Amino acid sequence: MTYSKEEMNQKVINVLDQVRPYLQADGGDINFVELTDDLVVNVELTGACGTCAFSTMTLKNGVEATLKKIIPEIKEVVAVNL
Repeated sequence: MTYSKEEMNQKVINVLDQVRPYLQADGGDINFVELTDDLVVNVELTGACGTCAFSTMTLKNGVEATLKKIIPEIKEVVAVNL
């Protein structure tokens, strides 16, 4: 099943909303920036997550793994600094 760009964006945002409380519990947060045409999710890590030495591991093992499990079409999650 293929989704429109808007539907995919909403699905990604819904998943990020599910993982957000875990990041907030550690003083951080995550913001959806964009979903690229090649299905890479760009996010901004803020608060403690923006400066944490383990943020890359959290991003890949937590956020990316969760997104890929729920939305298998996602290729990667990348943190961008705005």
